[in-house]
Amino acid sequence: MFLKQFAQQRRQFSVQAKKMHQFGAAEKLYSNLPFKVKNRLIPYKFVHYTFFFVGYSIPFAVTYLQLKRSGSI
Repeated sequence: MFLKQFAQQRRQFSVQAKKMHQFGAAEKLYSNLPFKVKNRLIPYKFVHYTFFFVGYSIPFAVTYLQLKRSGSI
């Protein structure tokens, strides 16, 4: 009895999810983000990659400068 009821609920959930994603998915694609992704002056991918490149390169640059100042390099 319990398994039959669980299977029925599971089926209803999967049907409901398909119905929800069927209509208006393209309109709401980037609506939940707090910044503009499409139709920007500077494309978002350049801003994204620059942000992460600078963030990941700072520790290496600081390490290099410290080693150079100490005379190890």
